[in-house]
Amino acid sequence: MIPLPLARIAEMTSGALSGMADPRAVVRGPVVIDSRDVRPGSLFVAFKGARVDGHDYAAQAVRAGAVAVLASRPVDAPAVIVPDTAAALAALATAQAASLPEATVIGVTGSAGKTTTKDLLARLTARIGPTIAPVGSYNNEIGHPLTVLKADLDTRYMVLELSARNIGHIKELTRIAPPRIGVVLNVGTAHLGVFGGKEAIARAKGELVEALPQTGVAVLNADDPLVREMASRTRARVTLFGRGPEAAIRAEAVTIDQRGRASFTLRTPSGAASVNLKLYGEHAVENSLAAAAAAYELGLPVAVIAEELSEATPRSRWRMEVTDRPDGVTVINDAYNANPDSMRAAFQALGVLGAGRRRFAVIAALRELGDDSPELNAELGRLAGGAGLSGLIVAGPDATPVLEGAFGAARAARSNGGPVAEGDLPIAHVEDARAAAAELSGWLRPGDVVLIKGPRAMGLETTAELLLGGAPQ
Repeated sequence: MIPLPLARIAEMTSGALSGMADPRAVVRGPVVIDSRDVRPGSLFVAFKGARVDGHDYAAQAVRAGAVAVLASRPVDAPAVIVPDTAAALAALATAQAASLPEATVIGVTGSAGKTTTKDLLARLTARIGPTIAPVGSYNNEIGHPLTVLKADLDTRYMVLELSARNIGHIKELTRIAPPRIGVVLNVGTAHLGVFGGKEAIARAKGELVEALPQTGVAVLNADDPLVREMASRTRARVTLFGRGPEAAIRAEAVTIDQRGRASFTLRTPSGAASVNLKLYGEHAVENSLAAAAAAYELGLPVAVIAEELSEATPRSRWRMEVTDRPDGVTVINDAYNANPDSMRAAFQALGVLGAGRRRFAVIAALRELGDDSPELNAELGRLAGGAGLSGLIVAGPDATPVLEGAFGAARAARSNGGPVAEGDLPIAHVEDARAAAAELSGWLRPGDVVLIKGPRAMGLETTAELLLGGAPQ
């Protein structure tokens, strides 16, 4: 963060100093919303949530070293009082971004793969200049400005992940830190119930390319028609990535090894190089191409791009983390979140990595699918039930469509002589992540493979952590 006196922060946020706050006291960062993350020189932003009110932790934050609290009501500590802490946080980040004209902002959006692509791209930009990027999926109206506020005068690249929960959300995020490069990965079915259709999702994702200046670059997926159509919505130069010949940055001769890791030739207008990913799942190819296309526009040589992509490992937790237990059981922890598209990709990876082995899955009903929820969750059940599993566990509420779909697919696979291991497919419905781990532990034998994936609210990473013998985080 660029150091700022409290008086300047109050001016930027249209706030008023309170609680004997010293207007000359300097905030050096970090800006945090959790009092446990406070460090000397911090600014603690107090949010009132459904279960916890950050204002109650104001004094604790100052005792831990915070210079002051950004709050929406008086607190027992030095503070900047504002009408709305979320709006004030955005205003503070907007002012900070505007004071860094030498920093190139790169926005990444899409229905799936944002975090992996952001992590890959941040690795690439770090080769050519100091880079900031969000930890995990800090991609909404709170996480986005918090990430921007990590930048300082040395920052040359901000790689930002932008999420949309409705029309207009991405537009608002781009106002905080206007992007010069915008990467759109795909238009899928995540949050389908909120938007009402894929066309509306495309409209929301396209707000990123609409925000680009004429001197900017829109990096678009040539293999997704709804993304490719966004070329007409931007003034910026357009570069395409994908697998087809029309893509300027493309993957050729893609192969998948026994662990589900892809290798391919990265083809660019100025040459080609071999990429051998350490990331799991064929869908990592598209994420890698998107990061490569943006990096290429920044001037990185193709050999350097290929080298960095080949060395990259997951930076954000619970996204295709593959761990082998001492007894040979392989746990695929992809539990951070799920939608119909990412579920299909995960089961595809399970099929490859688990070839010739007993395969199990722990899943949960998908959410935010609106009127299509019953059918899409039944489709999820059919996907799981026909995946050649030796056992399936469905955790949490609203599981009936998933279970019905799974039972139906398993019966169909048996009647057609399909790959349902060891006769009938055991399908269990459990209450939560801990119950899933307890149930699955009785099924697993050395050498088995298990996929764990579900919506964020289910917290299925706990299942993986229990299976691996660690304490849930």
